[in-house]
Amino acid sequence: MNQIDFLDDDTLREECGVFGIYDFDGNDVASTIYYGLFALQHRGQESCGIAVSDTEGPKGRVSTHKGMGLCNEVFTPDTLESLHGNIGVGHVRYSTAGSSTRENAQPLVLNYIKGTLALAHNGNLVNAPELRRELEYSGAIFQTTIDSEVVAYHIARQRVNTPTVEAAVANAMKKIKGAYALVIMSPRKLIGARDPFGFKPLCIGKRDNAYILASETCALETIGAEFVRDVEPGEIVAITRDGITSNREMCFSDPKKQARCIFEYIYFARPDSVLDGVSVYHSRIYAGRCLAKDSPVEADLVVGVPESGNAAALGYSMESGIPYGTAFVKNSYVGRTFIKPKQSSRESAVRIKLNVLKEAVAGKRVIMIDDSIVRGTTSALIVNMLRDAGAKEVHVKVSSPPFLHPCYFGTDIPSEDQLIAHNRTIEEIRQLIGADSLSYLELKRLSEMASGLPICTACFSGNYPIDPPKEDIRGEFTP
Repeated sequence: MNQIDFLDDDTLREECGVFGIYDFDGNDVASTIYYGLFALQHRGQESCGIAVSDTEGPKGRVSTHKGMGLCNEVFTPDTLESLHGNIGVGHVRYSTAGSSTRENAQPLVLNYIKGTLALAHNGNLVNAPELRRELEYSGAIFQTTIDSEVVAYHIARQRVNTPTVEAAVANAMKKIKGAYALVIMSPRKLIGARDPFGFKPLCIGKRDNAYILASETCALETIGAEFVRDVEPGEIVAITRDGITSNREMCFSDPKKQARCIFEYIYFARPDSVLDGVSVYHSRIYAGRCLAKDSPVEADLVVGVPESGNAAALGYSMESGIPYGTAFVKNSYVGRTFIKPKQSSRESAVRIKLNVLKEAVAGKRVIMIDDSIVRGTTSALIVNMLRDAGAKEVHVKVSSPPFLHPCYFGTDIPSEDQLIAHNRTIEEIRQLIGADSLSYLELKRLSEMASGLPICTACFSGNYPIDPPKEDIRGEFTP
């Protein structure tokens, strides 16, 4: 193929962000959940929701509000004021499995024989279709098209024959396969669980007499909570009035098989977060330094594509000595929900989101650092924008290896035939995006970037920690 179709949106998206809190002093927690979700908004911008309950009130009474859009679009001061309860869970969502509808917004709330269950889930299950069919044939009626409801059903079913919710979660975890960070609210407990591979992050925080579970540490800092520790891969934690208990023995995790998503460090997580003891900001700085060491080029200016390319660009500058600068002005008021231009319109979604500072790049040899190239459409547009602004040369450096394979664990990396790097050389990609040179982060650098933590590199290497599903959970089919 000698040309690429220009799409308005060529960015990767995460599945979700989760947040939970239990205030032992009995204070309402809805507003705290809101601000926690606000800090996690980058993890999902399609829908959001909050479910709260009163641990001293009647069992089974849960107040819920959720809807399509950003947190500040779905929630109002009056809405938050109406949500009374000292225990609760929240969720922000971007759909990689299941359609983008209000019915699929989370948290999911189930009423069953043991009471109520509210669940927020980040990740994708690889065996969700089989589990769903199994439940349907036994009479289950589903209200959504998301795999999170499969998780909730299995926990509810296991709870009928187990002494605690934690034991029910542990039994359910023996059946479900894939990526998940779960925050679950029962009438008197807040429970967090992480899959044995540790694909998705989950941490514990504390503020005054309240404990918090969150996808990232940035949410803890936003609400003034202190970081306690990360939930370990395969671990189940239960927060009750007596404090925190851990149930590592219920769901064994082999450290040699752990596989944290490396893209949390490359792109998804906020740079001010620390995941499993590794600073996201430091990881991106290191990636930039590696690019400067492994693929140096003479230039006058190093710039990052906002936001996730900025730290890597700074790292490149620090290692190479080439000045770091700002070449792009980002429109802070454009979210993923904005009305995109029609194909016939002269406006480009990329140009609406980003403008180039001509004074910064005119007449200069520019190194442009981006976190990834997916289809290549956005990269081609941005390279062209820099040239239109007067850049003499544009050298593209990518702080991740080439995408060669789809992801089944909660990242919307498309099928192989839609990936620009599939069946193309780097030189062919360079020509397609119109850059003077192009280089990627070497695959071996990824483990170093995560400070030696066991990571998943399947989207780059094809080495999946779990066998991919025969039925593509994203609506396609694997070969």
